[in-house]
Amino acid sequence: MKGKQLLNDLQKRPGRYLGENTMKGIFVACALLSIITTAGIVLVLVFDAADFFRNVSILEFLTRTRWSPTIKPTEFGVLPLISGTLTFTFCTALIALPVGLLAAIFLSEYAGDRVRGFIKPALEVLAGIPTVVYGYFALVYITPLLRKILPGISTFNVLSASIVVAIMIIPTVASISEDAMRAVPNSLRLAGYGLGVTKFQVSTTIVLPAALSGIISSFILGISRAIGETMAVTIAAGNLSRIVNPLKPAEAFLEPIQTMTAAMVEIGTSDVTGDSVAYKSLFAIGLTLFLLTLVLNIISQFIKARYREKYE
Repeated sequence: MKGKQLLNDLQKRPGRYLGENTMKGIFVACALLSIITTAGIVLVLVFDAADFFRNVSILEFLTRTRWSPTIKPTEFGVLPLISGTLTFTFCTALIALPVGLLAAIFLSEYAGDRVRGFIKPALEVLAGIPTVVYGYFALVYITPLLRKILPGISTFNVLSASIVVAIMIIPTVASISEDAMRAVPNSLRLAGYGLGVTKFQVSTTIVLPAALSGIISSFILGISRAIGETMAVTIAAGNLSRIVNPLKPAEAFLEPIQTMTAAMVEIGTSDVTGDSVAYKSLFAIGLTLFLLTLVLNIISQFIKARYREKYE
């Protein structure tokens, strides 16, 4: 009877339901707006890239080893851009992922509440610094410092760009990994301590495997962030389109490269006309980059679903 009376009282308040329906409509509109925006971006990439591929074959685009969209003889081989992007991403991951994971282990397993409350926000501030600042920081400070250790390093190089972008994505890796590790039940840790193992062994053999899906997701999210970085890479790594040979580290990491994002910036700021093949190549690169990051996100979702631990 009390429940029925309460329902009758609520039904007598039309303003309450009007407010609820209004907020529901706003939430639905925001959700639809994000979907429509994403779909619009994808459609623009697909249609403009299709215009490009009417003039340049997909086979030529994917197999040619020279990228020169504005200087004759023009060639539109994306392999140098993919090679430079993957080399830069690999070098960045080599620096950022171990450091981010170790920082997450410290924050989750070793740091007290007061230390964690200070370090984690300070770490996340790094993600808020404009990327152009990172680029000039690499050019003005990191490269001269590296030149004292590696005299043959070029002014624009992969290593400096990788270091600053690694600094940018360490907060992402550390924060998400730390959240995943703190979600592991304390009962698992206590069971390990009951067996007489050390804190380090509990952290590496119990907590880390239990939080593996979240940690790998943070890795892939950080790598996706590095692949899509533009200004820091453009400023610090230069704009030299070349095939990178990973078997020659001095040439691969100490010389300038051109990534896909840097190539898009170069085309977008050049004097090419909007209906030219060179301008349309910008959308072909963008579509390639989109597909690359999409594959990484699909892999991340698969790993997260496959290795997620469920606790009572």
